[in-house]
Amino acid sequence: MNPERIYKVLLGPHISEKATIVAEGTQQVVFRVAQDATKPEIKRAVEELFNVKVEGVNVLNIKGKTKRTQRGLGKRNDVRKAYVRLADGSEIDFLAGE
Repeated sequence: MNPERIYKVLLGPHISEKATIVAEGTQQVVFRVAQDATKPEIKRAVEELFNVKVEGVNVLNIKGKTKRTQRGLGKRNDVRKAYVRLADGSEIDFLAGE
């Protein structure tokens, strides 16, 4: 995988109540990823960007909701999330730069 692809695979962390509960209970972190990203690409991108060891990756697609607006029906964007399970002793701190 070329270096440009690594930065295009991960779009950012997914921060929600469920993601926070998962992060506290287990060694997992949730990321928003590109629609065409594969599990091996996600694993390699996380390992190279954050210098951690990844045990496994679970991916799920969330279809965008259809919403009614004044101009008719609209649709929110689809989202692809990756639950990344880190090895024991590995940790990602998103607030380290502050």
